[in-house]
Amino acid sequence: MGHKCFISFKSQDMSYKKYIQDNLDIDMIDKSLNEPIYSNDEDYIMKKIREDYLSDSTVTICLIGTYSSEDSFLDQTYIKRELQASLYNGKNNSRNGILGVVLPEMYSKIYQGKYICSICGKEHNYVSINNTTTIREFNYNYYLPKSSDKCCWNEDDRYCVLIKWDEFCSDPEKYIEQAFQKRNSPTASKVKVYPD
Repeated sequence: MGHKCFISFKSQDMSYKKYIQDNLDIDMIDKSLNEPIYSNDEDYIMKKIREDYLSDSTVTICLIGTYSSEDSFLDQTYIKRELQASLYNGKNNSRNGILGVVLPEMYSKIYQGKYICSICGKEHNYVSINNTTTIREFNYNYYLPKSSDKCCWNEDDRYCVLIKWDEFCSDPEKYIEQAFQKRNSPTASKVKVYPD
């Protein structure tokens, strides 16, 4: 069964969003937040974004490209708001699953090989998800705080799901479903809508 998806992206990555729209069989909401909502009431802002933009979506697909990091010189207000509203769990609203799709130009910046762990001696993947590659709302909820007895994160320690563009295009429903399932996982209780 398909889930209704909202796509959060920077305008520079419009061609990828268009590819998803034209070539992949995904039930999506074709709206983007590009008008400011004037209010100091965070609950009201989140409610408005959910109602007017995310409507009945259950998964938010974040396109992770060259221009979508916290440290970018571009204004990230809209993609941050879209992700905050997606993570928000409020009255008459449940949070979305979050699926980060890494665009090809970001593969080498994010997937940086393997390393031998100094704690357990095993090999781990080095996945660079931080303020230089994504907005804070994504990277905090990807690398949720883990217990001190663990040397690395596994899939159960993350709320956000991460996948390369090519893999996503080959089986989008599989990864959308994976993100959807996170909504009822134990990690959902650790989500932060406004990470420090």
